[in-house]
Amino acid sequence: MKPFASKTKHKSSNSQPAPDRAAGDVRKPRSDGVEARERLLHTALRLFAEKGYSKTSTREIAQASGVNIASIKYYFSDKAGLYRAVFTEPMGNCEHISLSDLSNSTLRESLEGFFVGFLAPLKQNDLIQLCIRLHFREMLEPTGLWEEEIGSSIKPAHAALVAILMKHMQTSKADDDMHRLAFSIVGLPLQMFILREAINAIRPKLIATPAAIDLWADHLTDYAEAMIAVAVARRAATPSPVMGSVSKKKKS
Repeated sequence: MKPFASKTKHKSSNSQPAPDRAAGDVRKPRSDGVEARERLLHTALRLFAEKGYSKTSTREIAQASGVNIASIKYYFSDKAGLYRAVFTEPMGNCEHISLSDLSNSTLRESLEGFFVGFLAPLKQNDLIQLCIRLHFREMLEPTGLWEEEIGSSIKPAHAALVAILMKHMQTSKADDDMHRLAFSIVGLPLQMFILREAINAIRPKLIATPAAIDLWADHLTDYAEAMIAVAVARRAATPSPVMGSVSKKKKS
């Protein structure tokens, strides 16, 4: 199982050790902290995904993790902080896609960087299904985190993608078609998360290894370029409202 991102809380040299450390434990505090924190995260992910936020207690998580319940307060402040870490850390977020950093790249480089970042969580085979289940549960039984995620990460990433498309399509107009194109491009990698179980059942080797995931990113880049080419051709073939009205006046 791949680890969550390490975000162990640091304290001064005069502070007490993490609450899950036994007296006389000779292991280094940082190693203990990382290990205990990851056990809590993995266990909480499983329980939150299976039972939901409201039906999962911190005591149950601590017991299943084999750590002191005080560790939850030490590392995450409270149950809500633990849930937030479980919800965001394994999947990453749109900041990892770094679309704003790709604004000076070629169109293909921008798209490929976007897809590689988006698909990276799929390489965590043993975590990803629980993460997907948790995200679906959050949508059905909202705690407010999904709405917060939309505002803090998804909207900025969408705006960055629209800006990249406008630049390479040489237009200054972010109209409905431009937003429709951006959402469609995002849908290409998103369907791999939604259909992961179906892909595993029908053609498992397509997502079986990190190399297979990277190959998907390369193919999705091709598909997105084709979608953009069609959008460019559609715009070129569709007269603007101003040009259309001028043509009608000339005919009359």
